Amino acid sequence: MRVIIVKNYQEMSRRAAKVVANRMERKPDLVLGLATGSTPVGMYSELIRMHKEEGLDFSKVRSFNLDEYCGLSSDHPQSYHYFMYNKLFNHINIRPENIYIPRGDAKKADIFCE
Repeated sequence: MRVIIVKNYQEMSRRAAKVVANRMERKPDLVLGLATGSTPVGMYSELIRMHKEEGLDFSKVRSFNLDEYCGLSSDHPQSYHYFMYNKLFNHINIRPENIYIPRGDAKKADIFCE
């Protein structure tokens, strides 16, 4: 593992976005594992900027989120779906069929997980 020391959150966000962008340029169908919460928001903002200003292309990228709150619909403001679409997906050209987030409103979650 390579440790990169930076001055602040903004620099970390830019460096992390650059790592993702470099990988996407080498492998356009890159598979990303993405997280929710406050830590990646700056990176997501920088990826959006790179998409809009530099043409970073997400059209072949696939994205996986590992979890979701059980019992919440995807449009609930506290759901991970809502978070990811508002913080990233609505602002880039990722294809909806390439976004994988577990459904929190699945009636039988155990069957859905299979």
